[in-house]
Amino acid sequence: MRGILRTGTPLLAVMLTLAGSGCAADKSEPAPSAAKIEPKPVVADAKAGTLASSRPPLPNMEWVRPGEAVKLAAPYATPSANNGPNVVKPPEGAMPDVPKGYTVSVWTRDVQNPRYLALAPNGDIFVAESRAGRVKVFRDTDGDGKPDASYIFAEGLNRPFGIDFHKDHVYIANTDALLRFPYKPGDTKATGAPTTITEMPGGGHWTRGVAVDPKSGKIYVSVGSRSNVDVEPAPRATVLVMNPDGSDRKVFASGLRNAVSIVFNPESGKLWTVVNERDGLGDDVPPDYATEIKSGGFYGWPYAYIGKNEDPRRKGERPDLVAKTIVPDVLLGPHTAALGIAFNPGTMLPGKGDAYVTLHGSWNRSARDGYKVMRIPFSNGRPSGDPALFLDGFVLESGQVWGRPVGVTFMKDGSLLVSEDGNDTIYRVTYAKPDA
Repeated sequence: MRGILRTGTPLLAVMLTLAGSGCAADKSEPAPSAAKIEPKPVVADAKAGTLASSRPPLPNMEWVRPGEAVKLAAPYATPSANNGPNVVKPPEGAMPDVPKGYTVSVWTRDVQNPRYLALAPNGDIFVAESRAGRVKVFRDTDGDGKPDASYIFAEGLNRPFGIDFHKDHVYIANTDALLRFPYKPGDTKATGAPTTITEMPGGGHWTRGVAVDPKSGKIYVSVGSRSNVDVEPAPRATVLVMNPDGSDRKVFASGLRNAVSIVFNPESGKLWTVVNERDGLGDDVPPDYATEIKSGGFYGWPYAYIGKNEDPRRKGERPDLVAKTIVPDVLLGPHTAALGIAFNPGTMLPGKGDAYVTLHGSWNRSARDGYKVMRIPFSNGRPSGDPALFLDGFVLESGQVWGRPVGVTFMKDGSLLVSEDGNDTIYRVTYAKPDA
């Protein structure tokens, strides 16, 4: 693992995390044979949760250089662990940790199970409250950096997650259907009934990402698998593409076990995603990842992972698909449960074009990991360095957890918003350029 230490901070903030190859409610249950593991202690500040871990670096947290061979742990090198997080209330005064020069604050706690975050054209923030079955709108009317008004845009939804805007509509992805609502910038409540653009199989890995190509207007939707390594027909484990009205639906890419969030990189114009890989092969294999999604690309599931690494549970079944499995662009560590991705517009935070990725936290590692936000350096629309730790501190010395990052987006002023569903909070990160 290269580049994991935070720049500009004295803390040896190594990757303490709590998420597995899928978020707790977003992935298949652990195998019945999985052994219950007691959490290993982590050196931490009991008040702020600040990490100073002596735990070894997480394997496979790296940018995969073009043509570079990736070294992975062998399957079953360790037992498959059942080590889910024990989520507790935040200690008094606890705040996440960010690098020097950045400031983190509570943006709002007026949310229930906040998952996906989306910036509306007028600067409002749309929040998918998945368990509550609704989407809320937050607005900062006085310009103080915090919302002072909130509204329910739509309710009675079925586990909504992905949200995107295009022309006079907002697209909201239920677990079983993509909906399109009439929308004009500034609307705080749906002004008409939604149109069902396309239906999808619900449940399983239930999150459905949605992204509109700003150039073509084509709609992309991610559909996760129902299982860990079962063979399932499309549209499971795919990203779909269709016209704005749902017509001419096709499989854009496949073999993606659970591509949670999808978003277009504004610099390259390419579609990116973060993927929860499979469980049950041991602590350190395979890693979750972020990657550009290539048209017609096959990413391995369920036959292979991270290139031509055959899953022993599907051995010999599809050598043709194993041979064509694409190696993803950026590895995010095993079982960390990458859920959100957003690209920095560069209007406040340094590093224009860099990607920020949320890690919800593991359950399938004996040494839990995740529970943080990583920053991936980009240059000219492509990764240019290893992921670096950006926001953490959600894990206490006891191994208990008080925050699980999910959604991530940039506000109109360039500040960063991060939702966490452990204690239903959205945090805002700002940056002030140091004096010369």
